[in-house]
Amino acid sequence: MADGKLLDRIAIDAAICAGRPCVRGTRIPIAIILDGLAEGLTAEQIIDHYPQLAPDDIRATLAYAGELAREQVWKTAV
Repeated sequence: MADGKLLDRIAIDAAICAGRPCVRGTRIPIAIILDGLAEGLTAEQIIDHYPQLAPDDIRATLAYAGELAREQVWKTAV
């Protein structure tokens, strides 16, 4: 699936999770998925914890993170 299609799986809505990016149709922030991957969880383990997710949702979170990195939108600790 192309990155553009993957990014369609990400939603940002001020009424859901305070506007944090989430997997479309869920209240699962992509930060939770990225944190799990960073901790060493596999996509399958994350899906076991959140069975409403599909493998393309995991890939969509990575595509979203990649897009942010390309846009050079970074927050740094002060």
